[in-house]
Amino acid sequence: MTQQELERAIQEVWALFRETSESFKETDKRIERLSQETDKKIAEVSKTVAALTGKWGRFVEGLIAPGTISMFKERGIEVEKVYQRVKAHKDGREIEIDILAINKEYAILIEAKSSLGISDIDEHIERLKAFKVFFPEYSDRKVVGAVAGITIEEEADRYAYRHGLFVIGQSGETVKILNDKKFRPKVW
Repeated sequence: MTQQELERAIQEVWALFRETSESFKETDKRIERLSQETDKKIAEVSKTVAALTGKWGRFVEGLIAPGTISMFKERGIEVEKVYQRVKAHKDGREIEIDILAINKEYAILIEAKSSLGISDIDEHIERLKAFKVFFPEYSDRKVVGAVAGITIEEEADRYAYRHGLFVIGQSGETVKILNDKKFRPKVW
């Protein structure tokens, strides 16, 4: 190979490197653009799912709230008032109760989910423990809890029962307390 052939070969290799480098830069730009578009789509889908989840939650609350008085009357608790989506703030913290049913003796906190799982029950137990701190006007009441779900994940109903919570579920076209008659709720 002559010196000229060697220089020409080196020039060709450098030209290939430049082409490859430009090609990589274009590919990087395309990947970046696609990544931004994907991030935007994910954000849109997440927002849509959050809105849907909220609507399902309100639907479940709307299904349970009207029957609250009669359901608890069957269990010997005469509910006088039922409130939905009750919130309180204290020391930078917040508590939200889906359904709050009260009388002069009891405050019943109901957590309503479209799909009820064990983690939902654990969160509700924490809410029950904190209730009187956020709502001192009910400090003289017996605080009891209930969880409700259109679908109840495996073992979640038994888990709630063992932790002293009423379990509300679908029964035909309405909802009812699923606990047996010997059940006694835990008082917080």
